[in-house]
Amino acid sequence: MEANHFDALRQHLGQHIVGQQHLVNSMLICLLSDGHLLVEGMPGLAKTTAIKSLAGVIEGDFHRIQFTPDLLPADLVGTDIYQHETSEFEFRPGPLFHNILLADEINRAPPKVQSALLESMAERQITVGQKTYQLPELFLVLATQNPVEHEGTYTLPEAQLDRFLFHVKVDYPNREEELKILDLLENPQATQFNAETKFTQADIFAARDAVKQVYLSAKLKEYIVDIVRATRIPEAYDPDLARWQRFGASPRASIALTRCARAWAWLQGEEYVSPEHIQYVLPEVLRHRILLSFEAEADAITPDHFIQRLLEVVAIP
Repeated sequence: MEANHFDALRQHLGQHIVGQQHLVNSMLICLLSDGHLLVEGMPGLAKTTAIKSLAGVIEGDFHRIQFTPDLLPADLVGTDIYQHETSEFEFRPGPLFHNILLADEINRAPPKVQSALLESMAERQITVGQKTYQLPELFLVLATQNPVEHEGTYTLPEAQLDRFLFHVKVDYPNREEELKILDLLENPQATQFNAETKFTQADIFAARDAVKQVYLSAKLKEYIVDIVRATRIPEAYDPDLARWQRFGASPRASIALTRCARAWAWLQGEEYVSPEHIQYVLPEVLRHRILLSFEAEADAITPDHFIQRLLEVVAIP
């Protein structure tokens, strides 16, 4: 599998989702890295549209769940239904058994529903009663959340945030991009994707195997580990980092950086990972895995500020 086979997919998504090329790249990186994606942004920035567009060009089952405060865990995982004819219980699978799951406004559901996703995202299985059921080999959770509303929402716990490979923030399009959005309203056929060129699951698995062959040098592995360790022992690198940090990233961050840097290098047509590939995926990998101190919040320091300082103080090999 060659990276240029994904060019048609990237071009289609880039035409359909105007002004959100970074979101398009992030979705493809998560798809190739076999990870899950959390998208955060203001309403109307095409978060849901982007995810539905990706699902529309991939072979597999797609399901969208609108998360609400009255949702129950069984609405996700399924439940045992009593069959009067046989006097036995029969398991009815829930939406989690689809290949691609859109969890829309995930922070509107209570914690017990959010936690129902934990086992499926981390272990690709769910447990109902005393039985465990395996999920499809191609299983991708794409979740959205709105950052401005707090009434009727439930902040995702750190344990669940860590299950997401990427945390992407989307922003408003610029003037030219917004004009292009208006043009697309008058010519919707321009964004149609040829159904004959849909990507099969075999194509995706072959691409994942190709990504694993991208060379990552020992020096860059040390660079990845140094970056992640700097989130845990920031006092060894910079006094400001030590003042801002409350909790650092786990080894999951190192694993995610390795996988995502390889995927981005492959999408760029490279046969090896460079420091630039690591730095490109670093914000989305670390943004939700570090917890800032109250002092940092008082000084209006964001995770992105913290990550930018990391890049400045951790030496590139």
